Amino acid sequence: MEIKIPKEVRQHKETIFFGLTMRQFVCAVLAVGLAVGVYLGLSSLIGQETASWACIVAATPLALAGFFNYNGMTFEQFALAFIKSQFLYAGPRVFRAENIYRKAMTGKGGCDNA
Repeated sequence: MEIKIPKEVRQHKETIFFGLTMRQFVCAVLAVGLAVGVYLGLSSLIGQETASWACIVAATPLALAGFFNYNGMTFEQFALAFIKSQFLYAGPRVFRAENIYRKAMTGKGGCDNA
């Protein structure tokens, strides 16, 4: 029996089924459940082929949320940080043109022309 130890111990992920972590496994099971529900609910209304595409579209975000990892953040942590930085705590973004050449020629810039 050989156990691989990662160089950084904090990067260790415990796997439970098929090499998936608990988070990945739960998201995958929920995605499959959602896909089956969408298929059974829509196949009689819109046809089997279109319902199968709707299954894929509905289940993909949930499945990807289990595998998403950006700078050590899960999908929920990343989404919250993105919303905070872009919408909640973002101040007004005002564009002001600045003529650097004019400042340099008039001497009103931050440089001393002595």
